[in-house]
Amino acid sequence: MAIALRYAARSDLGLGPKSRNEDSGYAGPNLLVLADGMGGHAAGDVASSMIVGELAPLDEEDVTADQAIPLLEEALHSANAKLTKAMRENSELAGMGSTTIVMLRTGNKLAMAHIGDSRAFMLRGDTFSQITKDHSFVQQLIDEGRISKEDAGHHPQRSVVTRVMTGQPDDEPDTSLREAKIGDRFLLCSDGLSDFVGADVIEEILREARTPAEAADRCIEIALKASTRDNVTVIVAEVVDADGDDLPTTVPQVVGAAGKRMRGRTRAIPTSPAEKAAALSREATGRAEPDDDALELAEDRTRSRRSKILLRTIGILVVTALLGGGGYAAWAWSQKQFYVAADAGHVAIFRGVSQDLGPIRLSHVESPSDVLVSDLPTDVQASVGNTIPARDLADAQVKVSALRGEALRCQHLASTGTPCGTSPAPTPLPTTPPTTGPTSPTSPAPTSPTPRASTSTPTASAALGPDRHAGAVA
Repeated sequence: MAIALRYAARSDLGLGPKSRNEDSGYAGPNLLVLADGMGGHAAGDVASSMIVGELAPLDEEDVTADQAIPLLEEALHSANAKLTKAMRENSELAGMGSTTIVMLRTGNKLAMAHIGDSRAFMLRGDTFSQITKDHSFVQQLIDEGRISKEDAGHHPQRSVVTRVMTGQPDDEPDTSLREAKIGDRFLLCSDGLSDFVGADVIEEILREARTPAEAADRCIEIALKASTRDNVTVIVAEVVDADGDDLPTTVPQVVGAAGKRMRGRTRAIPTSPAEKAAALSREATGRAEPDDDALELAEDRTRSRRSKILLRTIGILVVTALLGGGGYAAWAWSQKQFYVAADAGHVAIFRGVSQDLGPIRLSHVESPSDVLVSDLPTDVQASVGNTIPARDLADAQVKVSALRGEALRCQHLASTGTPCGTSPAPTPLPTTPPTTGPTSPTSPAPTSPTPRASTSTPTASAALGPDRHAGAVA
């Protein structure tokens, strides 16, 4: 029996400090792609958009099951090479990267490639399971039996990944091929959902939603209610009978960073794979021409408008609180907050919040340090420039100490003529084989953990805090 996919893609900025969405998503009749960009100022949104642009032409491919995985691997290698080329041509993009999950339909099967810590889930009958295995430091600790799955959700280094798309030749994905059955539901999500919403709640949403669109909307809604501080992107797809009366749409949906770059440009859809790839690549790198075609957008603009209204309302309430009778209380609360940022070229601890209200400054330097920002790796410099949140003063001091260690390491490498960050410190390999996830048997074993979009050690990554995007991340 022939199958088809009914799909929906949604993305939201989230409630954190980010000013732009660095996630990208693509959903089409034969292809699902989710990319969670990283790099802070180093343009994670560009990385995720470029990856989606490179993979989008696969939606038009007619491939056999034997061809599907090699085709995915080839496309991901090509995308990685383009990341390298873009960073060489534009120094402002140095350090960017992205997680990637891609599913390609081939007949009644789905080929999947995955790299990073974004996740894919499958609901089949009474069984709900995670079908990807995180390439992360805490997953390695779980495999070694050093921590439990419950501990992983609160581990201070849960933001550290061991494999991700960064333009390096060893960025190899895990691949798998599975049979698709009518009624199966799949969810691809960035960690803006999975870090803030439990798997049991996600399962309940997938079971109860009448359509993929309803499930995707509900996932975003629950993530926002859970106060997700990250960009959150979801793609929900349901396997249906291709010979049925209620055939699904075949219009691709593009959301997140890739969607934003296409917004307002919804003329004719490019007809060839080459045109489709060129359109997305030009948009991702900011080189689009006025008469270029673009993919038709189908993301939920109503939700985007609601998010903007919500953020504006919150802003008005904050200003009112500061200017009204609650002004002193709000100010007192802000002065109990701490973060790490740059001050006159040095790393410093700030008391307050990093945002200002017009001429009113809500933070000041609490404790300067002797750590020069210029001594840190490039991606960590971006983290400091983007501010690193801390739970309290003691936590901020721990982060500065870790950054001092990174600066000393870079100084030592510089004295030997080695570029900083090119030789990450090794960590013990797992003592027991991985037992979870459907990854390919030939997939590479976890390598030494490196921070999200960074080549610094896990200790330095921990200094960037539990928010995976607080330190040179997506």
